[in-house]
Amino acid sequence: MDVIIAVLAVIFVLLVALGAWGTVKAVGAARRGVDRTLTQARRTVEDTTLRARSLAQPGPVGELADLRLKLRTSMRATQEALEAGSADDGSLKESLGLFDRLAAHGRELDADLKRLQSEPDRATLAERLPGLRERTEQIVGAADSLRWAARDRARRFAEDDLESLSAQIDVEAGALRHWDRVEETPQPAPRPSHGGGTGRTAPREDRAALDPSRPRTPNPWEKPQRQARPESTT
Repeated sequence: MDVIIAVLAVIFVLLVALGAWGTVKAVGAARRGVDRTLTQARRTVEDTTLRARSLAQPGPVGELADLRLKLRTSMRATQEALEAGSADDGSLKESLGLFDRLAAHGRELDADLKRLQSEPDRATLAERLPGLRERTEQIVGAADSLRWAARDRARRFAEDDLESLSAQIDVEAGALRHWDRVEETPQPAPRPSHGGGTGRTAPREDRAALDPSRPRTPNPWEKPQRQARPESTT
């Protein structure tokens, strides 16, 4: 009885632990989903604000907003392209490492641009704009180069796979149409016999006609012939 109680207690503890572990995993997944949704919503709001500011505020402040928008759009698109391609192409993992290093410079530049948006000294801001513009173009150009290289690589692999698949389908289609070649093959002519003369065997009737002593085989459509009566000696 004590053994049964101990076993039931162990099973109960295991079930409680399993339930607690499943609850923690579910709560963690829900929290990650909420964080992902909030991050995406915050990013959308920031992009919309930057786009509106770049259009509504001309001058250095509007240009800063436009630089931030270009930087964020390019970096996001490159990251999504590399992460999506690395699942099927292991060579892109090295490209992801390079992008991580580039992203560090991008985050630093985005922080500088964001800080300068609230700069009251417009003269100093206008003086620093050429350098900021050059840094932005350099980072955006590098990100675009990585992104388009990854897309061209994926497109090339897709074209090679399609070409190989088309060749295999052509071979299979030719095998399925094998009867066409069989019908087009001419039938061999009958080989002549090795006998003398023209090589043709005389029919049975001809042999019987040539040999009078041999009885002629009657044809099935002929009527039987009457035998002649013997002549009377009287």
